[in-house]
Formats: sequence, structure tokens, C-alpha cells
Amino acid sequence: MPDARQATPYDALLLLSFGGPEGPDDVIPFLENVTRGRGIPKERLKEVGEHYFLFGGVSPINDQNRALLDALRKDFAEHALDLPIYWGNRNWAPYLTDTLREMVADGRRRILVLATSAYASYSGCRQYRENLADSLAALEAEGVELPKIDKLRHYFNHPGFLEPMIDGVLESLADLPEEVRDGAHIAFSTHSIPNASADTSGPVEDHGEGGAYVEQHLEVSRLIAEAVRERTGVDHPWQLVYQSRSGAPHIPWLEPDICDHLEERHESGAPAVVIAPIGFVSDHMEVLYDLDTEAKAKAAELGLPMRRSATVGDDPRFAAAIRDLVLERAAVERAEEVTPCVLGGLGASHNLCPVGCCPARAPRPAAAGADSPYA
Repeated sequence: MPDARQATPYDALLLLSFGGPEGPDDVIPFLENVTRGRGIPKERLKEVGEHYFLFGGVSPINDQNRALLDALRKDFAEHALDLPIYWGNRNWAPYLTDTLREMVADGRRRILVLATSAYASYSGCRQYRENLADSLAALEAEGVELPKIDKLRHYFNHPGFLEPMIDGVLESLADLPEEVRDGAHIAFSTHSIPNASADTSGPVEDHGEGGAYVEQHLEVSRLIAEAVRERTGVDHPWQLVYQSRSGAPHIPWLEPDICDHLEERHESGAPAVVIAPIGFVSDHMEVLYDLDTEAKAKAAELGLPMRRSATVGDDPRFAAAIRDLVLERAAVERAEEVTPCVLGGLGASHNLCPVGCCPARAPRPAAAGADSPYA
């Protein structure tokens, strides 16, 4: 890699995330932001809002993003990488458009974006690119000089993302009673999405059923399971499972659901299960509610010993991985030869999302890709 101070041509990094309510009065307005244009009645939003009210109406995601920002700034400073870091959200303050306006006012003209999603999918990548295009359009309407924006590649197979999760699974296994530890199954969990969305996350003919979304998660599951076997000498059975389904019942979504999976493992005689939430960067609401509340209750009901391993959060190795990705992309932009840092057999993801990548139901402009109207 080049000298650690070389982020040129970029002059800022933007952490782009989902956002979440920070008090009871924020919950319904936040959910209205999330579901805008989908015609979901307020009564249904109130039902979903109960998940947040169980935790005082506060989503942990904003504090987790603040912790990640601190970790990134600390890592950058320690490695003499002089690159300011900003933060903007899709659905709650600080809103993306406001943050981009601030960045332009600060003189930032070449912006690199880190999205808090490691995998290819519409909701995890292209929707964020659509949000960027919407914000750029809003600034253009205000007469603001637009910056050039690029997005970091998917980082699911970067060792700085994988190693903290490997350690988390090892710690969870070690925390199980000794008599069930070696027989424990590992459930690698991620967000369920519609089958059709998964298939269009990358051509099925290139990636298999479920497209790049499923292929990438299977690769991460395999890499973690192999690392656990190498470090413990035990070959634990594992499966990729899904959680947090939110769509209409008649539309097929990725399965099995985590709670159904726990029932199946109990019926098959599994002595224990470790749930590893590989699809999530931090322990936000979908981890706290769907796993630590619902899945935990299901396991207790079944009498099935269960542990839930940690997400990467603000682990220093993840912060170092982001620095590595920033330097890698900067070197690419300078037309220098780069060897991307990845584990496994899938190789590095594309730096520039191709035309038609992870399409929406209704076509919308998306920035930071080959089809961007803001080149």
C-alpha cells in the first residue's frame, strides 16, 4: 500500500448509515421516514414502534456510529492519515443532505463514502447510492457546487471485518457449557430480503441462486467456520439463516428464519447453537430485538442453550480495514497498481457499481456508480 498519508485525490470520508430514533417522540417520525411512499398505515408503524419502546424509544445505531467515528478518527490520526470524517444518515439526523451541504461549505470536493453495509444488495448498496443522488439533486437545486463522490467497495471478505467476527464466535463457543460446546451448531444470521432482490444483487448465472447477496454471506460463513475449526480442532455444523423479514406474506423472502431454524436444530438433537450476526456491522435494533429478544426467547422456550456472538462495531481491526480500503481506492484513482486485501476465493468487489446493479422496482438515479448522472 502507498504511504499512509496519501488519500489524494480524496479530501473527506463520509460515513453513511441508516439512522435511528434517539427518544420516544422520534420513533413514529423515524418509521415514517423509513417507509415513506410505501403506503403503510400508522397503526402498523405503531406496532413496529413497540420494538423501539422496549428500549426506551432509542435505537443504539446512532451511538454505535459515533463510536465507529471515534475509532476511525483515532486510527487515522495514529497512522498520519489526514482525512476528515463526516457522518450522514438515510432516515434520521444527521441527515445526508445536511451533511453534504456542510462538507461542500467546508471546501470538500472529492468525497469517499463508507456505507454501514458490507454486502451487495439493493437496500445495502444501491439505495444508499440513490440517497446520494437525491441529496446531490437537492444541493444542485440550491445552486451549490456539487462534489464528486465515490463509494468504497463491499468489504465482506476483508480480514479486518472477518477477524472480529471469528473471535466473537470463538468467545461465544467458549461461553457455552463444556458438555455441549463441541456439538454446538453455528447459525450465521443476516437480514432477509425478497428472493427477487437477492437474485438481482448479481446475476444468478454468475453467483448462483440468491445472487451475490447469498454468495457473499455463504463465503463469510465458510471462512469463519473454517477459522473456528483451525483454531479449536472442532468442525461445527453451520447454516446461513435469515431474520427481520418485513414484507407482505405472499412475496417470497430468503429463508429459513432464525426462530424456525432454532426449532429445527432442537428437533434434530443439536445440543446448543451460537448465532453469529454476520450481516450487521453493529448491535443495532434488529440485533437487539430479533436476536437478543425474540431468538433468545425461542431458545429458552425450547431449552436450547444459545449464545449470540458480537458484531464488529468499533473494533480497531475494522477501523484499520476502513483505512486500508480508503488508501486502496485512493491509489486506484491515482492509477497506481494495487493488490486488494481479501480472504477467500471471491476476490475483491468492484470499485464502481455497474449499470443496472441491484435494480430498484422503479428506476431511480443513483450516484457513485457507472450509471451515475453526477460523474
